Amino acid sequence: MSAQAVLPAVSGKLTPNAPLAPLVWFKSGGTAEWLFEPKDVADLRQFLRELDPSVPVMALGLGSNMIVRDGGVPGVVVRLGKPFAKVDKVADLTLACGGGASGILVSSTARDNGIAGVEFLRSIPGTVGGFVRMNGGAYGGEVKDILIDCDVVLRDGSLVTLQNADLGYTYRHSELPEGAIVVAARFKGRPGEPAAIQAEMDRISASREASQPLRSKTGGSTFKNPEGHKAWELVDKAGCRGLQMGGAQVSEKHTNFLINTGEATSADIEALGEEVRRRVKDSAGIALEWEIQRVGRP
Repeated sequence: MSAQAVLPAVSGKLTPNAPLAPLVWFKSGGTAEWLFEPKDVADLRQFLRELDPSVPVMALGLGSNMIVRDGGVPGVVVRLGKPFAKVDKVADLTLACGGGASGILVSSTARDNGIAGVEFLRSIPGTVGGFVRMNGGAYGGEVKDILIDCDVVLRDGSLVTLQNADLGYTYRHSELPEGAIVVAARFKGRPGEPAAIQAEMDRISASREASQPLRSKTGGSTFKNPEGHKAWELVDKAGCRGLQMGGAQVSEKHTNFLINTGEATSADIEALGEEVRRRVKDSAGIALEWEIQRVGRP
């Protein structure tokens, strides 16, 4: 598809050859052939319905757990902005959340409404759409524990509601259809006191700040924890703490984080991750699986 291709008319914003590096945490990578920021669900549905079915579509949230390769992303990248970032209490202990709402907004709205059990979302840098797709989790909680159902726009533009059980959740994985975009979700917690909820959120924030390189250009947890092991320990034991490749480095503070020290390309970051995987396989006999999504063309 060329930048001159005829795309459906939209009410939102459609940008050709849009740089993605500023939109992702690693601050590296190429451009999107097209970046689409829909005005609302109807705009997104109509666009996908009319878009040539051969054109690939990818959703982008806060770009925290993602490497965008240097060759860029073909087709259309969909980014859900402000119109999809609302969170409201809709029933007892239940929040209706837009697919573009941040974990911080969801957890603070839960606190204000005396809803506990959602605090862990405070610590995950991302949006509801990404949490639902990846079964996002941290500090003892994960999305499968709180999700009731979600609204999803499929690649053909149809809107469907999927129940928690439909998503086939396992560790950091769902069976959400390829190209599907989560536009809303309902989460249910348990009764709690706002002060106690805030205290738990503060505890999680302090723990994260102490153990993770949050001030760096990073991509969050790089590798999934293998059954019975912690990824960071395996990486550390393989002698990879501080390991560098080009402008990419294994964090000294938390070895399951890769960081862009300044001028890293996405190729540097991905190659470093593969070198870490090789060393862990050699030292521990365990094949680490990427948790970070790697997208686009090398």
